[in-house]
Amino acid sequence: MREMFISEIWSIIRTGQGNAVLLKPRGMEIAVPIFIGTLEMQSILIGREKVALPRPLTHDLFLNMLNTVNLSIKKVEIYELKNDTFNARLVITGGEYTNEKPLILDSRPSDAFALVTRKRCPIYVASTVIEQAGIPLDFFIDALEESVMSPDGGEIKQRSLREELERAVAEEEYEQAAEIRDMLKMLESEAP
Repeated sequence: MREMFISEIWSIIRTGQGNAVLLKPRGMEIAVPIFIGTLEMQSILIGREKVALPRPLTHDLFLNMLNTVNLSIKKVEIYELKNDTFNARLVITGGEYTNEKPLILDSRPSDAFALVTRKRCPIYVASTVIEQAGIPLDFFIDALEESVMSPDGGEIKQRSLREELERAVAEEEYEQAAEIRDMLKMLESEAP
């Protein structure tokens, strides 16, 4: 049995290769980037930001169905990286499914993340996945800082970022808003 590490969604970013969820295992200074589609990213951001919608999305519907039959997602596991594909599973308990004998459902990582942002259950990542795909956090922090530095390399413009955040939320550009929010949080935590 491979060792599993509890992790969190550290950030959601847009890159030249597409959108990625960055999973950060607790106590480690690395992130595991998992690339996802645009629609999946929007659902994750809607769940993460607790955006109220008039009708349920597919992930909300799935959770409502589980709740109706007294089942709940206990945890999500990213258990394997095989042929450049991350494999995830939902561990579900309730009713006849116990902690010792849970219901295990195969899932795309993006769908699992959309459920996690709504249900607030833990994400576990296998040590083998971390070894194969983990990247030092400094790589991402340096790239984010470069994108918000003034042209002469001066101070980071937090006020400008706040204005951009307000604009992105007003225009319902949630993925951009989440990126800006994450950068502001990081910059504020590093402030002297």
